[in-house]
Amino acid sequence: MAERQTKIDVKKLFRESPKTPVKLDVQDLKNFVYDMSRCIKCKGCTWVDHTYMPGAQFRTKCPTATRYLFDSYGAYGKMRIGLALAEGKLRWTDKLLEIVYADPLCGACDTGCKRNLDLEIELTLEALRVKAVQDGVGPLPAHKKIVQNIEKNHNSFGSPHENRTKWLAAAKVTPAKKADLLYFVGCSASYTNPEIAQSTARILKVAGTDFMLMPDEWCCGNIVYSVGMVKEARALAQRNIGEVKKTGAKTVLLSCAEGYRMWKVDYPKLLNCATADLGFKVVHLVEYADELIKQGKLKPTKPMPLRVAYHDSCSLSRLSEPWTPWEGERGWMGMVEPRLKRRRGSNGVYTQPRDILQAIPGVSLVEMPRLRENAFCCGAGRGTKEAFPDLARSSAQHRLEEVKYVGAEALVSACPWCKNNFAQAIKEDGNALTAYDISEVIAASLGV
Repeated sequence: MAERQTKIDVKKLFRESPKTPVKLDVQDLKNFVYDMSRCIKCKGCTWVDHTYMPGAQFRTKCPTATRYLFDSYGAYGKMRIGLALAEGKLRWTDKLLEIVYADPLCGACDTGCKRNLDLEIELTLEALRVKAVQDGVGPLPAHKKIVQNIEKNHNSFGSPHENRTKWLAAAKVTPAKKADLLYFVGCSASYTNPEIAQSTARILKVAGTDFMLMPDEWCCGNIVYSVGMVKEARALAQRNIGEVKKTGAKTVLLSCAEGYRMWKVDYPKLLNCATADLGFKVVHLVEYADELIKQGKLKPTKPMPLRVAYHDSCSLSRLSEPWTPWEGERGWMGMVEPRLKRRRGSNGVYTQPRDILQAIPGVSLVEMPRLRENAFCCGAGRGTKEAFPDLARSSAQHRLEEVKYVGAEALVSACPWCKNNFAQAIKEDGNALTAYDISEVIAASLGV
């Protein structure tokens, strides 16, 4: 006679087990003690999942672990470091600070872990930097210089603030004084990569889309937040959101992936609200242009005979899913209540840029082995290139090996940080490749 099966009342077990209050709030490292203590060092944060493993040559997805080859630099090492810091068993040192900041926070580790254990790795790494600042040891000198530039001139480069709109002269486009669409240009496209701002403006002009600029645009605060300075980043978020609301814009468009993530994910995170509650929509140029092409309002008819590889910029892909604040309780077997919808990185902006490139006559799009949420980071973003240029260079070189592997002539990305880092690596290595921003490719296909 078969034994009677015993049904387990999971809800009852949760109700009756000891519960711990928890928030997804990076301002308190203790919110992530559970996540840090449950890391089993499986290295799913470092290796490309076996389901997607492209082969031995391109098997890793963590730029830091790949570059330094020491456990402390990988997410699995930082989880143990963070736990020791939270428990007061470890003190800050120069080397420890280097380990925490030598990381582009690209999200590859987070998406890898969420295929297995659902631990909040990305938020833990952000919280570690916040703690470094709270403890008076962070950020690094290179980061402090950027923050000083922003405080003085409202841009990360320290360029004169009055030069922010100089790119407009060559664009030959006049923004509207008032429009439903506001183009937030960002520091890079305003000062170091005017070709991106000019291409974006021309694309909107061809589409017949009126757009306005922020009357007095300041830095979005991407690096400020990324290095753990939440107080200063929150002040920028409040200021910038307030300025947008004064204009009455319904949509904020960005051509920078780092700025896109900042507005769409980190502003809500800083202000404890959902992305949907910002009061306006945040879109990247590729989302907007793709929709216009499919509506027939943009017609990329000029042939471009080019074999291109598309690079998934981290902040436009696995880090771009909308933010929803959450707090609740953790009980039996780590279960949480209310239910938590995890941000797994698989719902980023992946299809639109590829559809755009495939809509351009003559363009042959070839995929690299590591793509979408498994893409290898360029290594430049979130304060990395300024403080660790060797890490940024190493990451770019790894990615360029993939570009050559698939026989592409050009590498297209959707972020000025990616374009600049790849272009520098190409020049230093003498590669016969060209790095483009996708705005340039779209504009060229429109004949503008």
